[in-house]
Amino acid sequence: MQSNPLIERIRVTKYNVFPLDSYKLEHFEPAAKLSIEEAEIELQIIKDNKETPNFENTIFALETTGELMSDVASVFFNLLSTHSDNEFKALAQVLSPMFAKFGSQLSTDAILFAKVKAVYDNMDKLGLNSEQKRLTELKYKGFVRNGAMLDDAQKKQLMEIDMEQSKISPMYSQNVLNSTNAYSLLKTNKDELKGIPVNALKAAAYLAKQKGHDEGWMFNLQGPSLMPVLTYADNRELRKTISLAAADIGNVGEFDNKEHCKRITELRFKRANILGFGTHADYVLAERMAENKETVINFLEDIYQVAYPVAKAEVAEVAAFAKELDGIEDFMAWDFSYYSEKLKQKKFKFNSEELRPYFKVENVIDGVFKVANKLYGLQFKALNDIPVYHEDVKVFEVSEANNDYVGLLYVDLHPRETKRSGAWMNPMVGQGFQSGKMVRPQIFVVANFTPSTGDTPSLLTFREVETMFHEFGHALHGLLSDVTYASIASPSVYWDFVELPSQIMENWVSEKEALELFAFHYETGEVIPAELIEKIKAASTYLSGYNNVRQLSFGFLDMAWHSNDPTAIEDVVAFEDEVFDKTKLFPKVTKTSRSASFGHIFAGGYSSGYYSYKWAEVLDADAFSLFKEKGIFDKETAESFRRNVLAKGNTVHPMELFKAFRGRTPDADALLRRDGLLK
Repeated sequence: MQSNPLIERIRVTKYNVFPLDSYKLEHFEPAAKLSIEEAEIELQIIKDNKETPNFENTIFALETTGELMSDVASVFFNLLSTHSDNEFKALAQVLSPMFAKFGSQLSTDAILFAKVKAVYDNMDKLGLNSEQKRLTELKYKGFVRNGAMLDDAQKKQLMEIDMEQSKISPMYSQNVLNSTNAYSLLKTNKDELKGIPVNALKAAAYLAKQKGHDEGWMFNLQGPSLMPVLTYADNRELRKTISLAAADIGNVGEFDNKEHCKRITELRFKRANILGFGTHADYVLAERMAENKETVINFLEDIYQVAYPVAKAEVAEVAAFAKELDGIEDFMAWDFSYYSEKLKQKKFKFNSEELRPYFKVENVIDGVFKVANKLYGLQFKALNDIPVYHEDVKVFEVSEANNDYVGLLYVDLHPRETKRSGAWMNPMVGQGFQSGKMVRPQIFVVANFTPSTGDTPSLLTFREVETMFHEFGHALHGLLSDVTYASIASPSVYWDFVELPSQIMENWVSEKEALELFAFHYETGEVIPAELIEKIKAASTYLSGYNNVRQLSFGFLDMAWHSNDPTAIEDVVAFEDEVFDKTKLFPKVTKTSRSASFGHIFAGGYSSGYYSYKWAEVLDADAFSLFKEKGIFDKETAESFRRNVLAKGNTVHPMELFKAFRGRTPDADALLRRDGLLK
């Protein structure tokens, strides 16, 4: 019989890592089946135990059940996002329902729930410490929120919903990726490409050659290819062509996701109803800092009232500039990035492309490491003996200043057709008690940044640098977790708190003291000039109204899908048009749906939670103001942030964690002041 490294639980090197280069497609299904069987046996042992339920024989036993299953699922779903062909993606249609069925059966099991409830009802008498009480409370709530108190007919309905959802979500994601990959645009006349930066043209020529063309320039819908066209191409028709192609993602032909959007939200609504909640948003927000949909909608509305008039004025100013410069009468969405960049150059006397030479990707990675070292004393060492799934992946050992081991960091930063779009952090192995011992984390940071070409290294945009710091902030949250139980370790915290550690890290990118640690010209070695840093600062609030409204529009769309009954929605495009009417800044010319490619809320865990980005921006603006007051590398402030926010996981309510760091509740106006929207 062929060996299966998943079933054999093979780990390699002293770091106990998964052999990611050795897994084959045929390994996953038998490993998933066996792991579920093992987990079911472990659950039966808990159920058959005749002793009085207590923390050890019930809560802790559940906490450590299904460890092989967790490993198999972690490997599979990480690879599904980062390096999977269509055959691998098709396997998700088999494995996802298997895992969903197990989870549904576990969370509705009457015997297990009775035991958990017995511990929960008596936990004040059991001598539990605070973390054990928190874990017990969350286990109990998990059962209740997932149907343990339902009757058998309702439990059956819930399982059917969970099974169907587990199939649709991977289909949605596959459609987004496949429709993104299906488009390419080859240009052979260089005159049509005027204005596009040299590095972007080199990348386009390199892509054309990779795709078998002897000459020409090829563009696709990946961010590093798309954005230089929209921002710099003088050819308006080219900007329009690629803008409309991007709008088609997830909308046309075999990759059309609109019916998936309807069905996903219908299932979520039905599930919430069965569990006693009016809407999916009511269900989700019961376990968020915001607590209810009224708070979320009022929060978004408060920012909207300040930001929208500013955004309208900003767009009007850019449109007027376009008319003055080129006689543009019908200013459209595909004109905005181009003319707003030209207006920025006029106002602040610098071109965003001037920054690229200072942001060679290796230097940026080194930069986040240096910032983490100055803040938390962390050290990073490149490792060359760790098995990876693709040659682009780099692995680093993370250790404390005293050389104590912290964890591993996997970094995978460039686009390929087997990787989904966007940027994210995900634990491959979380921190906490597992396999009979305390385990340190293994964390992935994944992105789709500007790649290198034949003769030019990967040079990042300023926004890509911010994204790197953002995802590294998530990584620090996972790496610096210091709790006992893995299920409540960082970053498994309330969804509207999870973005604080990531978004606060973006602030360092604009600080001279941080930039001078890593922003060196890739050819000359010259440090980024102070004059250029001042220009970055001066332009930091440029288009802040527009940028806020863009994010708010997605938050409003998310809440429109999930805070109402979606079963009445017949035409997704018409529904969206109505939602977007209040935030609309440009004429709409297509009959496409943003939801059809909005993976955050339909496949990424942000349903009823997209507001979290703005919510956490309030937290991070307020939190970073303390660093600005004390010094951006102040050790005492950094240690407080680590101890009170990064290390604590979900052991304490996040509002208490924030207050422990900041000394008070968040200042609601901190974000608006930072963005220059409040004086």
